[in-house]
Formats: sequence, C-alpha cells, structure tokens
Amino acid sequence: MAGGNVSFPNIFILLGFSEHPWLEIPLFAVVLVSHVFTLIGNSSIILLSMLDSRLQTPMYFFLDNLSVLDLIVTCTIVPQLLDNLWGPEKTIASWGCITQAYVFHWTGCTECTLLAVMAFDRYVAICHPLRYTVIMHSWVCVRLAAVSWSSGLANSLLQTTLTLQLPLCGQHTLDHFFCEVPALMKLACGDTTANDLFLALGAIPFALIAPLLVLISYTFIVRAVLKLPSAEGRHKAFSTCSSHLVVVTMYFGPAIYIYLQPSANSTQAKFMSFFYCIVTPLLNPLIYTLRNKDVRAAWKRVL
Repeated sequence: MAGGNVSFPNIFILLGFSEHPWLEIPLFAVVLVSHVFTLIGNSSIILLSMLDSRLQTPMYFFLDNLSVLDLIVTCTIVPQLLDNLWGPEKTIASWGCITQAYVFHWTGCTECTLLAVMAFDRYVAICHPLRYTVIMHSWVCVRLAAVSWSSGLANSLLQTTLTLQLPLCGQHTLDHFFCEVPALMKLACGDTTANDLFLALGAIPFALIAPLLVLISYTFIVRAVLKLPSAEGRHKAFSTCSSHLVVVTMYFGPAIYIYLQPSANSTQAKFMSFFYCIVTPLLNPLIYTLRNKDVRAAWKRVL
C-alpha cells in the first residue's frame, strides 16, 4: 500500500446536499413522508400476498421479493439521511458506511436480476399459457429468486471488499448522501485502475445483460400479443405487463445513467441516486396496487 496510507477512519463525512442548505429542511420532510409510505406500501404487499391465496402465484412471489429489496434499501439509507438532513453534523460511523456500501450494492444487483426474472415470468405467462404452471413451478421460482439474491451478494462482496482495501490517505469526506462503492473509490489516493475494471466487468451481468433479457422477453411478448385475434385479449395481455414495464423503466433508466455516465456532475448524480433510493421504493407498491385489478380486489376482500 502507498506510503501515505493511514488506518481506516472511524467516521466519514457525508456532504449530501450541503451545497444547497436551503433544500435540507424541505428534503427532510419529503424523505420522512416517503419513508413512512414506503414502509407501509411494501409491507402491505407482502402481508397481502400472505393473507390472500389468490395472490400466491409466481408473479406475486417475485413482487414480494421486490418489496423486500425496497424495504432493505430504504431502511439502510434513509435513517442516516434523515439524521444528516436534520442535524448539523453530516457524519456516519465507519461500520454504518461499510454496511451501506455492502447492502446497497447487494440490493441493487439483486433487483436487476429479479426484474429480468419477472420479465421471463411474464413471457412464459403470455407466450406459453398452457405450460405456465409446469414451467414456473414453485421450486423453479424459489431457485430463480435464490440466483437473484446470491448473484447480487457475490458481486457486492467482491466489489465492496476490493474498494475497502484501497488506501485512503486520511481522506474521509464523501460527496454523497450515503456510502456506495463509486463514492468510496473517489477517496482512494492509490491506483484504482484494477478496481474500475472489476467494477465495469461486474456490472455487465446486471446493468447490460439483465436489461437485454428484459428487452428480449418483451419483444417476444409484443409479437405474441399482436397475434391475438381479439382487441380485448390484447388489452388484457398488455395490462398484465404494464406495471412491470413501468417499474423496469424507472429502475434501469436512472441506474444505467448513473453508473455508465461517469461524466455526470456530482449534484446531478446525487439527485438521480435520490430518485432511485427514495422515490422508486415508494412508487413500486403504488404502481402495482393502482394498476393491478387483482391487488385492488384483494385489498377489498381483506378490508
């Protein structure tokens, strides 16, 4: 390691949105309200799937996994963000920073894979409806979910561990509102070429292959739907996929922009991350609830 390297700091300073101090109180209110509704919305979807047997299908099994991911993200990032927005100190303990880096990278990669799996589920349901229950057997769904979680965990362990081994040389100020791998890499005073390469290679399955699989799945879906003889059948098939398609667009759009556009300025990147960490977990349950007749009917039965 470089001669100027020092021990890992006990705390990190998160600059967050301090360059816009007038925004901090309004952002605190927005984040707090969003956090409460995110917890209620995603927890409700999980609870609803457990209580209503009609929602115990592969699609809602994967939706439950998506809700769990959103809960993990918001519970990992938001409490520290609220504390920093409200109080004068913009610090985070080193263990909290490390936890955020590992968990955020894990959930982000897992969600990429899970959205591709959900697209495959919709492809089987629309293009092979008679074989749907055979192909999407419960054990197949469990294995697909396990692959999503384990692949994200493996990439997180690799990328975050390599990043934490970089020499920091006493720097501990992050120009971000939470700890993530790219932000931590900017603190390194040593050569990060190998880390940049590993990060780029590790992103290929999640930021490139996963969206490509979604695109391929929906290409086959559109071809199959357009061949349906009735307009009502085409409308029903498209409405089945519309919620997932909206969520995919919201997720992959900001994520690909952030991680594949290194020229983006710091403020722009922070607001894009804010959308992903705060807004997306809030909107996911709303989209699936408001646009899904099965979920609305299940709510009426439960209530």
